[in-house]
Amino acid sequence: MCGIIGYIGTKKASPILISGLLRLEYRGYDSAGISTVEKDGLSIMKDKGRVKNLYNLKGIDDLQGTIGIAHTRWATHGKPSKENSHPHLDNSQSFSVVHNGIIENYHDLRTFLINNGYTFYSQTDTEVIPNLIHYYYSKDTKDDELKVLRAVQSACKDLKGSYAIEVISKYMPNNMIVVRKDSPLVIGKGDEENYISSDIPAILSFTTKFYLLNDNEFAVLSKDNIEFYDISLNKVQKDLKNIDWNASAADKNGYEDYMLKEIFEQPNAIRETIGSRLPENEPCNFEDLNFTKEFLSSINKIYIVACGTAMHAGLTGKITIEQLCNIPVTVDIASEFRYRNPIVDKNTLCIYISQSGETADTIAALKLAKSKCATTLAISNVIGSSITREADYTIYTHAGPEIAVASTKAYTSQVILLNILAVYFAEVLQSTSSENIKNMKKSILELPYKIEDALKTSDAIKNFANKIYNEKDVFFLGRGIDYNTALEGSLKLKEISYIHSEAYAAGELKHGPIALVENGITVISIITDKNLVEKTISNIQEVITRGAKTLVVTNQALPSNNIDVVIDVPDTCVYLSPIVSIVPLQLLSYYISKEKGLDVDKPRNLAKSVTVE
Repeated sequence: MCGIIGYIGTKKASPILISGLLRLEYRGYDSAGISTVEKDGLSIMKDKGRVKNLYNLKGIDDLQGTIGIAHTRWATHGKPSKENSHPHLDNSQSFSVVHNGIIENYHDLRTFLINNGYTFYSQTDTEVIPNLIHYYYSKDTKDDELKVLRAVQSACKDLKGSYAIEVISKYMPNNMIVVRKDSPLVIGKGDEENYISSDIPAILSFTTKFYLLNDNEFAVLSKDNIEFYDISLNKVQKDLKNIDWNASAADKNGYEDYMLKEIFEQPNAIRETIGSRLPENEPCNFEDLNFTKEFLSSINKIYIVACGTAMHAGLTGKITIEQLCNIPVTVDIASEFRYRNPIVDKNTLCIYISQSGETADTIAALKLAKSKCATTLAISNVIGSSITREADYTIYTHAGPEIAVASTKAYTSQVILLNILAVYFAEVLQSTSSENIKNMKKSILELPYKIEDALKTSDAIKNFANKIYNEKDVFFLGRGIDYNTALEGSLKLKEISYIHSEAYAAGELKHGPIALVENGITVISIITDKNLVEKTISNIQEVITRGAKTLVVTNQALPSNNIDVVIDVPDTCVYLSPIVSIVPLQLLSYYISKEKGLDVDKPRNLAKSVTVE
């Protein structure tokens, strides 16, 4: 869960590397460093803390190299420290390496290298890589232009785990080698320069033309050429892809934080997700799937598998698919699914959701389902990401770059895409009335305007946030589909405000959780299903009588009550209501975090793309 950047060209590398790291800081921010090829050998500049600390390092302005690699770290092996930060050198200072991922057998490799005379200066798993490269380089008696590449290849064959690796060497001063396995890496092509990154947005301002590496593929880069090799070092051809994201989408555009910008981008993100998939008077456009009635009729179970916020999107999608299509749907956490020996076969459709498309547990769960002959469908925001290349089918949310660690617009785009997918399935299966389909499409097309109205609750939410930001515990309640919104609202609050919060199905209060309710505690409820208004209000009264402060997000007319704050959001189809009702809860988490003086975009201990188990 780290970020890597590389540059090779005609310009001074260090400013480009640091600029890229700043854009990648949401992937890791407990240490950072850069390494460049200088006239007198390899340079290393690194320190613990944020990327901006690099500007203060002595000698950073003196670097002149036009080839360099860089890294921002989220610690796995070894505490945050200068010694543990990347890049790492081998003992001879001939090879410099940055690495994203985890080397699972690093202890065995470290022992092997120590027994062969190597010394280690950090606690990291990464430090074995440059030393292993040096070991194989020194053993290779054939001295030709591929000698460094062969050493990197041999080292990678010894590595177990996941990795994206950049290598520069004094033996190859005009080139760079990169390789990936189960960890993201893209190469951006420029004019007499090339860029490498964990994520497209970090280098989107430099180029829109990208090569996407597959697992166990190597690239040898110079400023004006890139050669690709497979694991056996046979040359392979790669297609250049154009990524049509607007570079300004990765900037704050006048907003104080990325998270706030992305919350307010949701109306447009939803429009982009809907795109051309939903003609009002024609069948849904899913030519990229083209599922037949015969195929969908053969499906006896759907699994939706994801982690965190994406899993909450799946819970909402489950309800719509089951109600419109009459197919049972199970939502599972990816890290649990892969170890559960799930009952999956050729009659199972498995849907995998990942904003980044690089979530390690989700990818592993997908591979497991494929091994059991299930049909796999990926939902992602990132074109060409690992999950999209593993799945049988892929559909994209097209939400644009999401930089803040806490997901907002990606979540609502995932929910809307699952709903459109449910409509498509229902049309193919003819499992619900044409009137239901027509009304559902109409409601979906109205959503961007309703989210715009929901965003107008910002001031009222900010006022409430100012009153409760010192709370230690907050509870969220909901029934039916609103329970899913409660789960996501609670997660957002935990992620960026560090306030302990829990979400409960409101009907479960009397079965234990109400014992936690005491005078002054805050309880937040969501009510958007007209059939559950009275029942949920009854549960809210139970906490009011015990002294709780209450906020309710609703699109229903509520009976007379003693609720402290009611936030009204626009009414919509109940299946779509989570997309609207989550907006005030996103804002609440944001304003509480700001009131506490926290870093909204980079919450502690979290990273945007979880590329390790």
